[in-house]
Amino acid sequence: MLRGAIIGFGNVAVHGHVPGWRRRRDVEIVAVTDTRPAQRALLEAHVPGAAWRASAEALLAEPALDFVDICAPPSSHAPLIRAALERGLHVLCEKPLVSAPGELAPLAGLASAKGRVLHTVHNWHHAPIVRQTRELVGQGRIGRVTRVVWETLRTRPAATSGDEDRNWRLDPAIAGGGVLTDHGWHVFYVVQRWIGEAPRTVSARLETRRHAQWPVEDTATVRIAFDGTAAEIFLTWAADARRNWAQLTGTEGTLELRDDTIVLRGKRAEERWPCPPPLSDGSQHPEWFDVVADEFLSALAAPVPGADNLAEASLCVALEHAARASSRVGGRAVPVAGVAV
Repeated sequence: MLRGAIIGFGNVAVHGHVPGWRRRRDVEIVAVTDTRPAQRALLEAHVPGAAWRASAEALLAEPALDFVDICAPPSSHAPLIRAALERGLHVLCEKPLVSAPGELAPLAGLASAKGRVLHTVHNWHHAPIVRQTRELVGQGRIGRVTRVVWETLRTRPAATSGDEDRNWRLDPAIAGGGVLTDHGWHVFYVVQRWIGEAPRTVSARLETRRHAQWPVEDTATVRIAFDGTAAEIFLTWAADARRNWAQLTGTEGTLELRDDTIVLRGKRAEERWPCPPPLSDGSQHPEWFDVVADEFLSALAAPVPGADNLAEASLCVALEHAARASSRVGGRAVPVAGVAV
């Protein structure tokens, strides 16, 4: 039985991670902390028997812990990861794993030196529609992928727990950025795995289309160029409806992702696969967490623990960094440095 603790007890932890941990018989969550004391009221209902700790420092001093699950806002990730690794603990951390390219390598090096796993939550890989698309691409059903178009439409950012009048996703000092940070990370790792190549350049424009009072972007238009392939990504918190849509064009057909249905148009007759629930259904996705937990715990016994996951995290932070750099120079193409696939 592994003993874990959760740092950050907001919506993602309570509704996304905790149901998965409670379904397991090989893990016990023994302690929880949050900077907001009011979150303690949720503890007994969602993690009965776990201890409340007044701070992350107090939690990390907990005896006989094996790992921590970090669900706190992004600005705290790097220092919390470092503190946990220095304590000799394995770390599972929500995305974005880090906020700047230079933060990841030292943390990965520390994890390696300590012989501990550092793993981030790339849960969209396990959405039924994403998993089915990856299988169809792997089977060669549309030939070689030559273009990917992705749209994430939202009317507002996901709500936060305990601070109804203040959403940390709108504070650049806490979130790091707006819709690009919140949604782009997921799209980057999903699209790259479909294409299977290292990105070369990024062109992007970040805007505040509707919410002029926000200090973060509510809309991002991103183009990632690969060798002979491109991904065109549109993300917004300024839409009139909530939807996810994507299309993969290949040398022998197309795959269209209509939120919860895949439509294949190729040499054969049109084919469809229902893949509920829709990608746009909710924000915490507890049904996708079980495989994340499996991957994390399996990495504890792997010869090179967490290498593939950290490579994806490196890709995501590099792409976000390049997209922001491109937007600052009017959308010109910016090389993506230091990424190998």
